[in-house]
Amino acid sequence: MTIRKVHLAAAVVAVTMIAGAVQVQAQQVNVGAAANVGGLIVFVAQAKGFFAKNGVNAKVVTRNTGPALTKSLNAGEIDFAPAAFTNLPAALERGIKLRAIVGYTGGSYTKSTSDNFVGMAARAGSGIKKITDVKGKKVGITFGSTGDLWLRTILEASGIKTGQYQRINTRPPSLVSVLDTGGVDAIVAWEPSLTRSLQKVKGATLIARGGDHICFCAALHGSPEKVYRSRKFTQGIVDAMAEAAWYIRQPKNKDEVATIGSRFVRGMTADLVKATMQFIVYDVRMGENTKKAWNFSVKELIKQKKMKRPFDPDKYFDFSFINATMKNHPEWFADQK
Repeated sequence: MTIRKVHLAAAVVAVTMIAGAVQVQAQQVNVGAAANVGGLIVFVAQAKGFFAKNGVNAKVVTRNTGPALTKSLNAGEIDFAPAAFTNLPAALERGIKLRAIVGYTGGSYTKSTSDNFVGMAARAGSGIKKITDVKGKKVGITFGSTGDLWLRTILEASGIKTGQYQRINTRPPSLVSVLDTGGVDAIVAWEPSLTRSLQKVKGATLIARGGDHICFCAALHGSPEKVYRSRKFTQGIVDAMAEAAWYIRQPKNKDEVATIGSRFVRGMTADLVKATMQFIVYDVRMGENTKKAWNFSVKELIKQKKMKRPFDPDKYFDFSFINATMKNHPEWFADQK
């Protein structure tokens, strides 16, 4: 081989390596997740290599609430993130453009209500024995959260208005401590904070959990530019999420999944994950009941004057990716109805 040919071959190799590096870099993505057991699908997809085997170099970024995740996504800190149906529609009406590609939490595919993930705990001596006893009491709650909608929906059905009890806006990480110190009579929280309050606050009791009043549901979404830049890449994210959800649902994997969850969320032990993951539905499918859950949340937001008009769910949901996953990988859904 001549010197010229050697140099030419070396140049070709160098260009190929550079192109490969650029391609790998282009596949990097920041995937957002809530800092609770609701984020297990994302945590497991990353930890078990399901993202990687689909060509997705994922970095997991956690935030405490859906609105915080949406804010980070809007700021460009996150590429794909979840948000609950109970607060996201208002952001869409204000102009943010998002397309949902896969379910994140909740069982909205089979029914339009799914809320065992949320409940109320009361401290000893509060006088609260049932949820309607909150009249005249202080309730720690995160304003605008799914827990907030859950409580309002139940109490309004019983004729109790928000002015008849005092809502104390509390960040999710502070819910247990505000109950423990007596700053409130009760809290409305989602897991693992609900179970942690019962474990940590002496004399605390569970007043109510779930009840199929609302849908504690969310989907993973991104901007149209991110979603449709490469359908193959986006399909890889959806496939990874679906396999992770299947992995979580297998009883034999419970200990491993709990350990994975404890690594991603500060203060969330493996034992706490195991105790609380039973209350959430890890089902990434989306369908007509998903739209019903969405429309219910929009109606409630309009009643609360947080939105002005209905928002067409078809402008948010794109079922094509998860439908393709269900068609190509039926084994990941065989255990579900």
